[in-house]
Amino acid sequence: MRIEITSKPVSVSDSIRHRVNAKFDKLARHDVPLLNPHVMIGKEGQEYQVEATVAVPSGQLVATGQHEDMHAAINLMGQKLERQLIKLAAKETARRHDNTNQVIAEEEDAA
Repeated sequence: MRIEITSKPVSVSDSIRHRVNAKFDKLARHDVPLLNPHVMIGKEGQEYQVEATVAVPSGQLVATGQHEDMHAAINLMGQKLERQLIKLAAKETARRHDNTNQVIAEEEDAA
């Protein structure tokens, strides 16, 4: 998977690139295809801000992480994306999406 990483005031080192790739490798384990991942790294005052946008077949996921340590900010961003992916994957198997009971009730009413 090719991840686009942009950074304004901070140079992207190999360790930062490796950390971001590791987070997205962990996200790729879920059964949701990740399309065009983009990570933006910035610094506001003393805190690093890491923002990621990822397209998925049913929409787009956006997550940000802020911390004084850049690696911790990347971890926070990865955790937020993982929660969103788990929620997205669980929607397909959620009970509220099961319409079989509704169809059976409509057939009984028609009879």
